[in-house]
Amino acid sequence: MDKQRSTITISERRSGRATPSRLAVVTGASSGIGLELARTFLSHDFDVVVVAENDAIHEVPSALQTNGVQEILPVQVDLAAVDGADILYQQLRALGRPVHALALNAGVGVGGPFLENSIEAEMNLIALNISSLVRLSKLVLPDMVAQGEGRVLFTSSIAALTPGPYYAVYAASKAFVHSFSEALRYELRDTGVTVTALQPGATDTNFFARAGMLDTKAGRSDKDPPADVANDGFDALMAGRDHVVAGSIKNRMQALISEITPEPMKAAQHAKLTEPGSGVEEKD
Repeated sequence: MDKQRSTITISERRSGRATPSRLAVVTGASSGIGLELARTFLSHDFDVVVVAENDAIHEVPSALQTNGVQEILPVQVDLAAVDGADILYQQLRALGRPVHALALNAGVGVGGPFLENSIEAEMNLIALNISSLVRLSKLVLPDMVAQGEGRVLFTSSIAALTPGPYYAVYAASKAFVHSFSEALRYELRDTGVTVTALQPGATDTNFFARAGMLDTKAGRSDKDPPADVANDGFDALMAGRDHVVAGSIKNRMQALISEITPEPMKAAQHAKLTEPGSGVEEKD
């Protein structure tokens, strides 16, 4: 990666409240599932730190207008950069407030044959989807354990349940997130901190466009509204569940079928959805 430093800005409004609201942190919050997670936290009386690497994060407070009671604190930082997670954690510590909920949602996909994809793009994916998630967990979770409470939501995917030809590194990264989530949940079982994995299917976000997968069957398929996925994730988080397959019943059926299907068969079936040009052929 060529970004050695990240830029960050954070603003805080003072509401004059005698008792601050609970604080949630949502990464990847400038659009899609992350933006809707932030909206959902706000509607349940959380203040929210919204995080993303692009300038659009500064428009989120106006997009999520509240009644003036809840605070929205925008942070711009590249979490794929080597020091991105550390910079974000320093800013959270500077707020002087405990983090009650941590939604690590930032992620990116790279579509296409592995041998043809840019190694820089694949390594950036690993840095964002895996490395930053592990590092932020390592930084924030000890504080949650020390305070005796906290809720963590990792955005995985139903892609975690099957090999993913034509976006192989992405699918593998989500398998890591799911496994890490379940293992960490067990280790923290007696601490007051819960860990939940959010597993959406195809969702109506910028994911397929950014991943270069608009010409695939998956890219052209019907997609779940990100608000539905966020609500499912929030409900599972607050209920302390280990994971939730979010969105349509089709996603839950796919998850169930994956449990009894051999890996080579799952890879072959999934390839029909993700192979470049598969959506164009279907349309023709």
